[in-house]
Amino acid sequence: MKTKFLLPQKYKKIGWIFLIPAAVLGLFTIFTNFEPEFLKLPMLTIFSDGAIMSNEESTYFSVIRTNVANEIAGILFLLSAMVVAFSEAKSEDEFIAKIRMESLVWSTYIHFGILLFGMLFLFDLEFFTFMIFNMFTLLVVFIIKFNLSLYKSKRL
Repeated sequence: MKTKFLLPQKYKKIGWIFLIPAAVLGLFTIFTNFEPEFLKLPMLTIFSDGAIMSNEESTYFSVIRTNVANEIAGILFLLSAMVVAFSEAKSEDEFIAKIRMESLVWSTYIHFGILLFGMLFLFDLEFFTFMIFNMFTLLVVFIIKFNLSLYKSKRL
């Protein structure tokens, strides 16, 4: 079956090669405040509320110096997870397309259920930290659910 929106199957392996280190780097930057000096770069920002982190004024459309370790980890994780999630299976047919669609719907329910939980029970900085992780849950849950479903059907 020819699909319009899936990447070729060969990209899935490349996605996994980048996904694992990106996940480790992301967790490392969050839990250890990993911010090497060479990653402190001038970046264009649409809005910067300097009052939160320092006594500076809020600015719009300006250049600020910030450490981009979190951004690198997040972008690398997001792109590699999308490649893993949306690359064709070895034999992409109607059955696998059905599993893919069911996994996407299932992971969307889980993602928004987790979001609802966080909105009800987490507040302040804990909610912000929770939202950082929740940005990625849709893709992570989809990858897990889809691959488990394929494994159970023995069509990986």
